[in-house]
Amino acid sequence: MKHRAVRLLVFSFLPLPLLVLSAFANSVNLGTAGSYAVLAGSAVTNTLATTLSGDLGLSPSTAYSGGGTITFASGTTNINNAAALQAQSDLTTGYLQAKNLASTDNLSGMDLGGQTLKTGVYSFTSSAGLATGTTLTLTGTPGALFVFQVGSALTTGSGSSVIFINSLTGKPMTDPNIFWQIGSSATLGTSTSFEGNILALTSITLDTSASITCGSALAQNGAVTLQGNTITNCGSSSGGTGISTVPEPGTVGMLGTGLILLAGAAFRKMRHPLVVSR
Repeated sequence: MKHRAVRLLVFSFLPLPLLVLSAFANSVNLGTAGSYAVLAGSAVTNTLATTLSGDLGLSPSTAYSGGGTITFASGTTNINNAAALQAQSDLTTGYLQAKNLASTDNLSGMDLGGQTLKTGVYSFTSSAGLATGTTLTLTGTPGALFVFQVGSALTTGSGSSVIFINSLTGKPMTDPNIFWQIGSSATLGTSTSFEGNILALTSITLDTSASITCGSALAQNGAVTLQGNTITNCGSSSGGTGISTVPEPGTVGMLGTGLILLAGAAFRKMRHPLVVSR
């Protein structure tokens, strides 16, 4: 019976490295693009007073117009330099990771306004949006992963909002991992209160007073247009080296391997007990 119990312990740990690798494959990592509040391909324009917490980048274009004043609570500006080029490359990688995740629910044709969604990957064959004045509520534990795969455009109505509620406490929080993979362009309506990282293939427009909390506006090929907005990238304070709900695979893999070795040693000891002479 003891031998059987130990064998069961050993075999119960064998799938752990595979589970870790599977979980890591189902994450989204933005690399150096994770530190950017705004990243564009063709242009960055701004009117009115905008505040950014995080970097601002533009590549390969140099068409940057900061008129209307952009205030940086944190972060730097990279215009068509090596850092901006690398960020665009990392953005493309993260965009494809988000796009290629297996969908857990198809919401095509549904308005996101008024919905309450749990952690998952939600897909739309074409466009997606929130109607004017409506709220999308996301529920999960801190660090929960939400991915929205939108085939074409994302549009939010004026005064709409996206909020994250901690399912353990029932209170609003601002630290989920939310990714909006947009097949064309995204437009946030006037005074929209938004959460998450917008990864757009073409352009992103924030209308007057629209804000993004714990997120970013990252456009691969088109422009990012700002009009008196606030964008706060929560990852920027940690260097923005990526956003993932999955622990380092090497760390957890080593833990799993160590547990297997310990269990194996226990099994060998049971088979060949130490004999102490008296």
